[in-house]
Amino acid sequence: MRFFIIVLFSMGIGYMGMAQKTDRTNFRAGLNGGVVTGDFSDTHSLTLGIDIYQHWGVSKELDLGFTTGFLNAFGEKKSITNGGLTIETEFDNIQFIPVAGSLRIYPFSGFKFGADLGYAVGVNKDNGGGFLYRPSIGVDLNQGSSELNISYFAVNDETTFSSVLLGFLFLF
Repeated sequence: MRFFIIVLFSMGIGYMGMAQKTDRTNFRAGLNGGVVTGDFSDTHSLTLGIDIYQHWGVSKELDLGFTTGFLNAFGEKKSITNGGLTIETEFDNIQFIPVAGSLRIYPFSGFKFGADLGYAVGVNKDNGGGFLYRPSIGVDLNQGSSELNISYFAVNDETTFSSVLLGFLFLF
């Protein structure tokens, strides 16, 4: 009997969720830029990237989808002086292609927060990639035809590459 009640309750919640469905299905593409933080902030400075999203409106408050794109962190030149000896080092750029699932929650119209979870494929030499997480907060602009967001992009492997990003997306 208990199982039967749980099944009925679950079906009712599912039916109510479908009744509240909002069609926010959209394709998004845009640019992001930011600063490197954490483990690599001494050797890399700025980031520039491309974001590509496909989202489906699951309910009035929830979108699910997937994302990919490209992120490049620019390496810096560093000079180290010890006594009379100066060594100059140039660090290579770090590059990732994210492949992730995406979740967005809309507590009210025009405002969203959520996260992307997946894997960031390392593109440059000696970059194996790693587990990607990217929490974000965004607002719709121009009656929902574009979006401005702030996110924290982090890739965990043996070390953590992280960056704080400001992004602008066009919705199609």
